[in-house]
Amino acid sequence: MSGIGDLDALAPEKSRLAADLEELASFTDPDEAGWTRRVFSEPYRASRAWVRARMRDAGLAVREDDAGNLIGLLPGTTGAPALVTGSHTDTVSRGGRFDGVVGVLGAIEVARRLRETGTRLAHDLLVVDFLGEEPNAHGVSCIGSRTIAGLLSSGYLDQLDGHGVPLGRALESAGRSPSDMLRAAWRPGEIAAFVELHIEQGPVLQRRQTDIGVVTAIAGIERVMAAFTGRADHAGTMPMTDRRDALAAAAQAILAVEQIGCSQPDAVATVGDLETAPGALNVVPESARVWAELRSPSAAWLGTARRRVVQDIADLAQVRGVDVELDWLNDQDPVPTTVGVQDVIAAASQSLGRRWTPIVSGAGHDAAHMAALAPMGMIFVPSRDGRSHCPEEWTDLDQIGAGVHALAATVASLDGNPHVGALAT
Repeated sequence: MSGIGDLDALAPEKSRLAADLEELASFTDPDEAGWTRRVFSEPYRASRAWVRARMRDAGLAVREDDAGNLIGLLPGTTGAPALVTGSHTDTVSRGGRFDGVVGVLGAIEVARRLRETGTRLAHDLLVVDFLGEEPNAHGVSCIGSRTIAGLLSSGYLDQLDGHGVPLGRALESAGRSPSDMLRAAWRPGEIAAFVELHIEQGPVLQRRQTDIGVVTAIAGIERVMAAFTGRADHAGTMPMTDRRDALAAAAQAILAVEQIGCSQPDAVATVGDLETAPGALNVVPESARVWAELRSPSAAWLGTARRRVVQDIADLAQVRGVDVELDWLNDQDPVPTTVGVQDVIAAASQSLGRRWTPIVSGAGHDAAHMAALAPMGMIFVPSRDGRSHCPEEWTDLDQIGAGVHALAATVASLDGNPHVGALAT
């Protein structure tokens, strides 16, 4: 393989990268603002056929595994456990065009540059477009990476969407076999390391005027659905003091969740969805459902916050004579990245003349699940004004190019490390 002094030759072809970004962005729901490419949707299926073709054009042997992940293989020279990189190409509703996509198209460009420069890695290189990283209608995220890490349980498959359809049945409708997925975990030792390139989705790198973020930890996420049951009454004749207003109880719960999220600097709490019934202007709401999540890199804080949510919501509902049930789903525990991989990313960025800084990810990523299989690291590039999950999401092409170059340098450096699979955590 090429030595460390040849890393400049692995710089991406930015015009090609820009064209790929533009073309993938054309796969979107035309009835939604911004970019909408939800898992199982027609735009998502069409986009993945395009991604498969791009992988083949880059010289990769492509397959789709039982978990629904698209995997491109660039063979190494020794048969050593594979180095893996990639991200996802699904989006949230009305999202942006860079979240996840930069990591997939950047990984494909790294594979292209390795081939074009005649750089042969000792390890196989796997480029992965993971299935369904964004939370779906069932509240489950990272389906593909969770599955191959052996972390997809039957409990996740039983999660219901708003129409009472379990995730397992939705997967069957999309051509996936839930039983096969439960057996699709990769074997321990099968891969040597995983590195994911991603936009930051926050404002830190821009504020620090820094090119590269070396991620030190990925926040844990606890999600909850709170179902409030009160009593429907005539909105004009039932006195305020006699009401059992489910929506009013839910509104107080929303503010309580917000206050909990403000209790620690590196924690956040968000209510992202609210439903109410019967939904008539002149009827006191009988029921309401609230979906909320808590995030923090601290497992201790998440545990405390969860207890506070349970107690505060129960107390507020009781005062109003409203019943409440909470349904919790642990999306992921806090996950530190591997210190040895952090060091490789930092050194690779430094060797390319790029400014870098350590940073914590408040967003969830496929990398958090891949950490169960091998040493793991993440590379962040700046997001303009910290905007993400919205049409205004933006990262300049030069910044993306810097991240792709850092990814290539990191892959080459990991490949040259004889102890890559045993990097210190």
